[in-house]
This record gives sequence, structure tokens and C-alpha cells, in this order.
Amino acid sequence: QVQLVESGGGLVQAGGSLRLSCAASGHTFSSYAMGWFRQAPGKEREFVAAINWIGNSRYYADSVKGRFTISRDNAKNTVYLQMNSLKHEDTAVYYCAAGKIATTKAEYDYWGQGTQVTVSS
Repeated sequence: QVQLVESGGGLVQAGGSLRLSCAASGHTFSSYAMGWFRQAPGKEREFVAAINWIGNSRYYADSVKGRFTISRDNAKNTVYLQMNSLKHEDTAVYYCAAGKIATTKAEYDYWGQGTQVTVSS
């Protein structure tokens, strides 16, 4: 079992930056790939970024490539999402997830409760 708790969301102006954190409980954190997804009102939850268990392979949605960076610290059981050059369309609830390295929700077994990111234009 892995429990995930996101933090770091908030309100930011367009062009600004935020760093999301996802703290995991459980000693098996390092064996999981980690992903970030987001869900805007009235839309499906969509893939944002993923990182493999050791942190040397990363994947990004085209919409965030070059602006967002996913990283992890296995010693701290934490995964991060650095978000730069934020746009209004990045506004959503952001979720972290643990599972297999993938861009699809079905491959992730554990989910956090989400953190709201609001970008004002």
C-alpha cells in the first residue's frame, strides 16, 4: 500500500511558477513509477508527466513539454512537479499517482487526493 499526499498548489499569475510535491508513505515508494495527472472542470483527467522508479526516464504531455519538470527523491519518498511559464489553461486539480510507468490512468494503482492549481490570466 502507498498513500500519497500532494501539496504546493495555489493561485498564481500567468507566466509564474509553482512546485508541487507528493509525499508517499510506505517503504515501497522507490519501486513505483510516479505520475502527475490533472483534471479541469468538466474535463477528463489527463496525463501530465511521469518518471520511472530510478528517475532516469521522464515522459511529458505535449502541452507541458519544456515548461514542466518531474523529479523524485527516493530518500525522501517524494515526487515533484516544477511548473514554469504557467498558462491559464493549466488550471486544474493536480493528482499524483503511483504505478507502472505509463501515460494512462489505468496503469496507476494509487492516487492522491489532489491539489488545486489556479492560473489567473
